[in-house]
Amino acid sequence: MSAIDDLTGELARLPGIGRKTALRLAFHILKAPGDDAQRLARAIVTVRERVRPCEVCGNLTEATPCAICANPRRDVATVCVVEEASDIMAIERTGEYRGMYHVLGGRLSPLDGIGPSELNVQPLLRRVGDGGIGEVVLATNPSVEGEATAQYLRTLISPLGVRVTRIARGLPVGGDLEYADGVTIAEALTHRREM
Repeated sequence: MSAIDDLTGELARLPGIGRKTALRLAFHILKAPGDDAQRLARAIVTVRERVRPCEVCGNLTEATPCAICANPRRDVATVCVVEEASDIMAIERTGEYRGMYHVLGGRLSPLDGIGPSELNVQPLLRRVGDGGIGEVVLATNPSVEGEATAQYLRTLISPLGVRVTRIARGLPVGGDLEYADGVTIAEALTHRREM
């Protein structure tokens, strides 16, 4: 196997990168100045060495606790539960949420062998049980697995006397009804609100 095949194979293992794109990236790296390839390699090694989960919420960070957990202006009484640390970035981009987070590290998926013990459920229950949390927002993805995970967490958290909410689902802003699928329209109608 050649070095190009080896690089292409490694790049193709990345999510969302197929064989053709991996080959295109490999040739781009080969054509780029030598310093570019060295910087890319150093950045990959550095991120693997320095970034780790926050000991409080599970967010990826270089310092623990992470910047969100260390921020005294955040609402510590509200915890938003997400599947992955990348979900935090998506929520933070909105500028609307000011509470804390908890990263599960995935979602329940029995077919893939992912049960409750593979997720960061126990640390969440300890956080809620320690007191001071008034609301847990379940922000798992609106997939079958995400819904099952949200329902499972609700059954564990509700008896602890904490308000459990779920993020709303429905039509995207700027979307057209004629292009929306039936499930999305049904969710939008079910979760409609007063104007």
